[in-house]
Amino acid sequence: MIRWLLVSWALNAVVLGLVGWLLSGVSFGGSAWTVIWAALVFGILNTILKPILKLITAPLALITLGLAWFFVSMFMLWLTSLIISGFSIHGFWNYVWATALVWVFNTIFDAILLRTPGGRQLAAA
Repeated sequence: MIRWLLVSWALNAVVLGLVGWLLSGVSFGGSAWTVIWAALVFGILNTILKPILKLITAPLALITLGLAWFFVSMFMLWLTSLIISGFSIHGFWNYVWATALVWVFNTIFDAILLRTPGGRQLAAA
């Protein structure tokens, strides 16, 4: 369990770093520590707050065919930028692109790390 949390934290740091590198509107103040702390806060928010918000917004997500949950994910990035002073995302479209890129990179990493050579999926715990 602890190993999985550390791997998740490291992958969040890589993903947020890639997003910051790809999008000029996403910055970490030039500090690797800011990326690491932002990844920790982002991971905690996604673990604790995001499931609660997804439950609350489930009726809206049903009506919008899941689009509401995209905004929940965007909200997690916004909260992270509020909590971590050196992490900033400038402008609505940078939030949209950052959210989409985080989703794409996490999907790719999950597909790589959670699959065995035989094609079976590994348990997260």
